[in-house]
Amino acid sequence: MSAEPPVRRVDRSALRVNQSFIIALSILAFLFDTPYLAAFVAAVMLVGTAWPSLALFQGFYRRVLKPRGWVKPDVIEDNPEPHRFAQGFGGVVLALGVIALLLGQAVLGWALVWLVVALAALNLFLGFCAGCFVYYQLNRLGAPGFRYSPIQRG
Repeated sequence: MSAEPPVRRVDRSALRVNQSFIIALSILAFLFDTPYLAAFVAAVMLVGTAWPSLALFQGFYRRVLKPRGWVKPDVIEDNPEPHRFAQGFGGVVLALGVIALLLGQAVLGWALVWLVVALAALNLFLGFCAGCFVYYQLNRLGAPGFRYSPIQRG
């Protein structure tokens, strides 16, 4: 008798709040030419990837928005790992953008910041997570560390 695998869930509202903060703060960093704000966003993304319980923007959702009923949960069956991979990859790209900015390479730096904004917006507004897509392609190819396959719904 084989045991059923545990049902894995993701709260899409937490992900959307996270994406909203990433987009808004990154755009503000660009508008006010503040690489340190972009560095803060990159740090939040990377820390939240390494230690999900410390994910600041998602924590704001869980501790402030959700308890007050300002944002309702949207929990679905899904693997959290692809979303963390996407956030971590975005955090690395954003960090590289900040390094470029600090080295005086403004065009490259802001282009990398805008790449993260565009991919977060693609996920927020159209529901397509490019990082999740990459994760699942790496899983399909048998890459080490990418052990979760897409959950079959239906």
